[in-house]
Amino acid sequence: MSSESWIVIPARYQARRFPGKPLARLHGRPMVAWVLEACRASAYAQEVVVATDDQRIAEVVQDLGGRVEMTAAHHKSGTERLAEIALRNPEVKWFVNVQGDEPGIDPQLIDRVINLLVERDNPDLIVSAAASLRNYDDYLSPHVVKVVVGLTGKALYFSRSPIPCYQDLEAGVRALQEGHFGFLQHLGIYGYSGSFLRNLNCQKPGVLAAVETLEQLNWLENGYPIEILQCDSPWSGIDTPEELERFASKWTGPKCGKR
Repeated sequence: MSSESWIVIPARYQARRFPGKPLARLHGRPMVAWVLEACRASAYAQEVVVATDDQRIAEVVQDLGGRVEMTAAHHKSGTERLAEIALRNPEVKWFVNVQGDEPGIDPQLIDRVINLLVERDNPDLIVSAAASLRNYDDYLSPHVVKVVVGLTGKALYFSRSPIPCYQDLEAGVRALQEGHFGFLQHLGIYGYSGSFLRNLNCQKPGVLAAVETLEQLNWLENGYPIEILQCDSPWSGIDTPEELERFASKWTGPKCGKR
């Protein structure tokens, strides 16, 4: 893999629904430690960086032997945090954003994202991922982001609301339980070019993005294609202490070794 590819883990302490989330304990370790371990297992990334504005998170990552870049406190999203890193490192062509609340992320999925970025070699293309959604409570939950995908594999829309919405509720429940293609849960991973990140501030603010509080809608509204990789991962991001407790009761640790 000749092109320079970095994985960046944005991690902030002051999460509204779960303050201190990156440092919350999961099987005896800070959550960010598990995310860092999974990212280090990537076969293709040249560098793994934790981007944070909090010294407590920085010290934990450094104690784990990880690289930290301190970023501004005013960023509203992980992508804005990555944009600051991209501006500092203009030589990096591709970036993968693995959110700091995704301890179950699969290193092979990270590598699929990097592979697709390099293969397409399109600076405007964004790559993300989704898994089949089968739990009806998750389908209804505003904390679980859903995505619908077109026939070419590009995202059509993301929402906190249940999409697609069957008019026949019973038929919809059956389709959901059977894992039909249309029901997809968005996963917290993005791949994009350094040039996309360095021009992030040039985008017009999206109306739908503000309504749903989903940054990826801003990119769709500005005309950037988002290609969705499908995977069978049962894990998603952790937004609340209750979700962490449920996750911990089912997750037994990563199925990977350190890089």
